[in-house]
Amino acid sequence: MTGLDLPGFADPVGDAQTTFRALLDAMARPGTLHEVADLAAPPPLGAASASVLLTLVDGETSLWLDASCMAARAWLVFHCGAVLTDDPATAAFAVSIGMPPLGIFCAGNDVAPEESATLVVQVEELGTGPAYRFSGPGLRLPSLLQVAGLPEDFPVQWTANHALYPRGIDLVLCAGARFCCLPRSVQIEMG
Repeated sequence: MTGLDLPGFADPVGDAQTTFRALLDAMARPGTLHEVADLAAPPPLGAASASVLLTLVDGETSLWLDASCMAARAWLVFHCGAVLTDDPATAAFAVSIGMPPLGIFCAGNDVAPEESATLVVQVEELGTGPAYRFSGPGLRLPSLLQVAGLPEDFPVQWTANHALYPRGIDLVLCAGARFCCLPRSVQIEMG
């Protein structure tokens, strides 16, 4: 099954605009949970991961898929016009079930930090699991978020990523129909 029998957005323009506004709000307020409309995504992608990819990825952006996402490859190429890359260091966007090491992705450079990758990570759960404390831009006070499915060394990886600022990787964590964003500017520690 290629997933091509599954539709993309029911209303491509309206749904993409709604998801994009939610992504902007999620980036501006790190760690806040948002929910997408129901979408029949090809396994193993959940509705949030698929919606984010349908919104952000197009024929002018390179996309890296981890091995566990290959079953959704044809659907992503068809619905997003995705240009796939086998090299994570050249990807503008990446999608993964579970978090790969952040160091394999492009963190941008001093002249063009915006050329860094955005990583869409499908985790087990948002709102349950280990607690992480977020602080930094967009957060008047530190906030807590529980995430199940991140590696034990996530705070260490994130500290190294944050130290690169204004370079660095941005994350979109997804579980089912829910997602949250972790821009490279935010500091993270165990809650």
